[in-house]
Amino acid sequence: MFKKIDWWFIGALVFLTGASLISIFSTRPNLFRSQLLWYGLSFLIIFLAAKINWRWLTTQNWFFFSFYWLTIILLIITLFVGRSIRGAQSWLEIGPVGFQPSELTKTALILLFASFFSRRHLEVSVIKNIAASFFYFLLPAALVMRQPDLGTVMIFLGIWFGFLIVSGLSWRKILIGFLILILAFSFLWLTFLKPYQKERISGFIFPERNPLGVNYNVIQSKIAIGSAGLFGKGFQQGTQVQLGFLPEAQADFIFSAFVEEWGLVGGLALIGAFLLIIFRIAKAGVKSESNCAKFICLGAMIVFASQFFFNVGSSLGLSPVVGTTFPFFSYGGSSLLTNALLIGIIQNIAIESSF
Repeated sequence: MFKKIDWWFIGALVFLTGASLISIFSTRPNLFRSQLLWYGLSFLIIFLAAKINWRWLTTQNWFFFSFYWLTIILLIITLFVGRSIRGAQSWLEIGPVGFQPSELTKTALILLFASFFSRRHLEVSVIKNIAASFFYFLLPAALVMRQPDLGTVMIFLGIWFGFLIVSGLSWRKILIGFLILILAFSFLWLTFLKPYQKERISGFIFPERNPLGVNYNVIQSKIAIGSAGLFGKGFQQGTQVQLGFLPEAQADFIFSAFVEEWGLVGGLALIGAFLLIIFRIAKAGVKSESNCAKFICLGAMIVFASQFFFNVGSSLGLSPVVGTTFPFFSYGGSSLLTNALLIGIIQNIAIESSF
């Protein structure tokens, strides 16, 4: 098994792990031990998931549907008894431990769609199959939107739409889909989006407005990155973070915090490690003979790339701030553990394909 492990992949993952621990120890030392624990559990999950017989499991359609409906039940429970953090009621607490069911739903949606589309790849253009897949997307999206968590809903949408495109949907239907999405977003804007969510989107479009309000975080993030130079200000020397100007330096703006201390070189190293992970996932999918495995790799790429874009993009002012994490780098157990499950599955796919 160990000879077939993709060590390039694991090496990039270990680099992001080390960089995350260094950054969190520098910016939020009180969170260091818990992050170290989450990483330990994550690597254990990767190891265990990599040993499961996924070739057999992909033939068990009931498993994917059961996993999906379990996450739906958890999302419903969250709406009633969930804990609200920063305006979003998205956390369930079991004793001292809290987690976000929406993170687990990303993985469940990928596995369900991988099974669904791999069995219907010759009939994906049939309206009833498109409608069925839309229902599987819409149900968790509606529940998460009630929390509200716009960033996660956008990632759900990316998963569904990405699977449709790769499955051979005609360009005519894709264009119709885009028009429907525009209408749907307009409906969301008028009915579901909270005032602070609208302010974030407006702030992204008009960054010069309200520099001390909704755009404050992004402006401080740009200052941190812009003042870093080639090699940064040094460990625990980032003024924006250490003086308290940059909020959420362990999560939403961890990229900015890291770049301020380690410079352009450090930032490019992070991006390079992440792109290497994406490349190795793509290679595992291409080499696999299983359609279901190919779709799982596609879904993982969509989720990780979307999270990366929103996290780093918001740090640079290139996307609205929607509260997504930098995969394998930001602080947080829910994201790390669910991402680890996906990584373990992909390692299994790579091993099965004699990567």
